[in-house]
Amino acid sequence: MKNARKLGLVALVAATYSMVAGGPFGLEEIVGTNGYTGAILILCLTPILWALPTALMVSELASALPQTGGFYIWVRRALGPFWGFQESWLTFMGSVFDMAVYPILFSAYLTHLAPALGKGMLPFLIGVLMIVVCVIMNLLGTGFVGKGTIVFVLLLLAPFVFLVWHGFASPHLAPPSALTKTDFLGGILIAMWNYMGWDNASTIAGDVENARRTYSRAMFISVLVVVATYVVPILAVAHAGLPLSAWETGSWVTIAGTLGGRRLASFMTAAGVLAALSTFNALVLSLSRLPYAMARDGFLPKAFAKENRFGAPWVAIIVCAALWACAMELGFEKTVLLDVLLTGLSILLEFVALIALRITEPDLPRTFRVPGGRVGLALLTLPPVTLIVISCVRNHAEQIGSVNALTVGIGIVSLGMVLYVVGVRKSAAS
Repeated sequence: MKNARKLGLVALVAATYSMVAGGPFGLEEIVGTNGYTGAILILCLTPILWALPTALMVSELASALPQTGGFYIWVRRALGPFWGFQESWLTFMGSVFDMAVYPILFSAYLTHLAPALGKGMLPFLIGVLMIVVCVIMNLLGTGFVGKGTIVFVLLLLAPFVFLVWHGFASPHLAPPSALTKTDFLGGILIAMWNYMGWDNASTIAGDVENARRTYSRAMFISVLVVVATYVVPILAVAHAGLPLSAWETGSWVTIAGTLGGRRLASFMTAAGVLAALSTFNALVLSLSRLPYAMARDGFLPKAFAKENRFGAPWVAIIVCAALWACAMELGFEKTVLLDVLLTGLSILLEFVALIALRITEPDLPRTFRVPGGRVGLALLTLPPVTLIVISCVRNHAEQIGSVNALTVGIGIVSLGMVLYVVGVRKSAAS
């Protein structure tokens, strides 16, 4: 008998899609700086080098260890408590930079619908209100969030169906203008951010129906859906011949208005609001399970492991939401670069855990295995490692105040190591 509180395949695909993509929003700068051909190349190349290896890694480890806490459980089991703590620290700090973006986008798109809402403190208060709504939904349990996420995903993708139809039905308005400057590396990094989040779905494994089999199927379907919903709308706009000058952050609304008129523009604006809400809501579901799992292992106060009658870790949800609300004033580009760096390092630890568990626990039951043996695992890990090195190079060139972003990232990584040592000593003293 199916447990109503657990997620089935469709709900897990919807949740994964929201955690990773939340629609094509956020791709505009890739097109604006690399042209249509360059953007399509980036969006087709990045999933092969980044998304597919990560999805395959998640599929194997989630089928072997389908427990609440996901990647934290994998790394702790494979590499020990120190690296398990670092995995959670890197992911959580990456989430601080990432989660601040969605309330800001929610407020920005809502302001398009009602410009009066963009004055004074209203955008901040609207962002906080969105956080509160997501907290309430998550407090009602995983099953409620899963059903809501399916509805959100269908609604936010609906205007893109109409945009694609108008784009391919339209005659060429004009040949695309030539680029004066390209930023292929920057486009890859933005694409990495837009293809990031596959492992977030693992933290809710304890709330997934038949998790050992469901995860591999959900990852495969989700990769295909994400790539299709990224590439097809851009192909449609390219077919219509819109100039590259039309592409900038938030320009899906303008493009929808150009191709389909005011009604489609309003529909697209509403979709932008839903996309931010859907992604944030799904990530609250995922990331709140980290402090929950760490509290059960003694790394955090036991209060973080408390559940309400719906099975939701209510203390972890509320505390995480408060921290994310405090980070809303951070800028978009710098938050993306730091998120890619910190979360990317945590993903590399997961690949190490994948290889380590193959060596130390070869007989661990796995309903899905990455093909190719140890050589296949090494080849699978190489592209993500290369992209993380590229991310470090780009972060070194990006300034945050008087220091570069790479220095900030190294400081955060070092702080995690110090916190673990302090925590261990404190536990030993008590």
